[in-house]
Amino acid sequence: MPRQPRLDAAGVLNHVMIRGIERRNIFRNTRDRNDLIDRLFLHLPETQTVCYAWAFMPNHAHFLLRSGPAGMANLMRKLLTGYVVSFNRRHRRTGVLFQNRYKSIICDEEVYFRELVRYIHLNPVRAGIVSTMDELDTFPYSGHSALMGLRERPWQDTRYVLQMFSRDARRAQKAYCAYVESAFGQGRREDLSGGGLVRSIGGWTEIRNAKDRLKGDQRILGGSDFVLKILKEAEDNYERRFIIRNKGYTVDTVADIVAAIYGIKRDDVLSRGRHSPRVEARSLLCYIASHELGTSVTDLARLIGMTPSAISYAVSRGRIIAGEKDFQLERY
Repeated sequence: MPRQPRLDAAGVLNHVMIRGIERRNIFRNTRDRNDLIDRLFLHLPETQTVCYAWAFMPNHAHFLLRSGPAGMANLMRKLLTGYVVSFNRRHRRTGVLFQNRYKSIICDEEVYFRELVRYIHLNPVRAGIVSTMDELDTFPYSGHSALMGLRERPWQDTRYVLQMFSRDARRAQKAYCAYVESAFGQGRREDLSGGGLVRSIGGWTEIRNAKDRLKGDQRILGGSDFVLKILKEAEDNYERRFIIRNKGYTVDTVADIVAAIYGIKRDDVLSRGRHSPRVEARSLLCYIASHELGTSVTDLARLIGMTPSAISYAVSRGRIIAGEKDFQLERY
């Protein structure tokens, strides 16, 4: 069965997992782990992604993230591509490091937020890396130690998590710690692995037998209403792109429109020049092509002659410019 397109949207809660190919280790030593932490420090603020929970195991890692304006793919591309290049150089290897693409599940925050924070931070316990709460408190490669106030992680939003337990910081830490400890011996939770309502009411057989027309989707963790809402938003986005393409809009026609707005030639929009208004025009083009037409960062990089990371920056700048100009493609 072909894999489904990943659902990617701004400002939503995602449980993200990465795994080593053939269950091989993606972390061989402390330097590897610190390398990925350094990249989180760099790329989370850069992409306006928020991290609430995380844990590194030898052959996989978990994250609880709120996607930035450009969605989750923007962060993960920067994070994983750079890490693989660095890992291969350090260990004198070539080839693929991760198993397929990363897995990302959009989660219903109201229902699952606290459970996911706890579940992710108990990964070292389930893996047998730590065996007591004291050891978990000081384990350096999960977000639990930061929530306990024992380690500084500027890129991890501990305040938001702790406010779920109490407005008072000390009480919040005690309540959070008790909440984690209450599930200390808990095993793997299949119901936190996605599948929309499927996981919560007993599987696909129950879904088929249900009187209500409920919706299940392996890319979403939440009840029927939440699943339908997310799918509707995704459907609207895909439908809009189809309509725009059907009207004849292409990257070239958008480049013509942007060139006319800035009073420059189309070739100037598609060139690598650093002078304004070329930079603004190119940024607006990248955003419209990516957001409205669904053009990939790779294709834009090839067209303009820039790196994918530079295109990602341009898309972020273009989003701001489009908002300032109240740009709507249908007007042109």
